Amino acid sequence: MATQKVFLTFPQRLIKDPVLYELVQRFEVQTNIRGASVTDEIALVALQIDGPEASIGQAIEHLRSQGVTVELLDA
Repeated sequence: MATQKVFLTFPQRLIKDPVLYELVQRFEVQTNIRGASVTDEIALVALQIDGPEASIGQAIEHLRSQGVTVELLDA
């Protein structure tokens, strides 16, 4: 099991969508929100993703394909 910490910036159009819930349902990962700031214009989330390395990579690529900016942090 691997761990990857990321910093996510969600565009306004995704703020009310269940993006993280869908991530857990679609990929073999667990998420842990380490911090967040959400307004009507933007959402910033510090997230820890746990799971197999391949699943984490797929989850991150999925976030990016949805328009979420993903910054990888040191574990």
